[in-house]
Amino acid sequence: MVEQPTPVTMHLYCRVEVIVTDPATVTARAVADLADIDWSTEEDDLETAAEELRTDLPNSLTSVVDIGRLVEHIPGVEFRGGFCWAEQGPARDPCARRASRRLAAWPCPVERYDSEV
Repeated sequence: MVEQPTPVTMHLYCRVEVIVTDPATVTARAVADLADIDWSTEEDDLETAAEELRTDLPNSLTSVVDIGRLVEHIPGVEFRGGFCWAEQGPARDPCARRASRRLAAWPCPVERYDSEV
C-alpha cells in the first residue's frame, strides 16, 4: 500500500493591486450577484444590499473577487477558505507597526512582484 503524504495547512499572504477602470461595471456585477442569495435567511433585503454596493466600490470589488481561484490550477493544493477586502488609496506598508490585526499577520520582509508597466 502506498503511503499518502500528510497534508500541511499553510497560509498564503499576498497583496494584489488592481486598477478599476469602470467602477459602474464592477458595482453592476456585484449587484447582479445578489440575485444568487436566499434573502429569506438574511437580515438585509435585496434593495438595501444593492444600494449599499452601489455606494461602496471597495465592498463591491471584494464581493466579486473569487480568492479560491488563486490556487485552482496548482496540483496538490486545495483551497480551504480565506478572506479578502479592498481599500482605496495608497498601499499600506505591511512591515510598519500598526494597530490593525489584519496587517499583523504579514511576514517581513515582503517580497514584491510588480508587473512591468
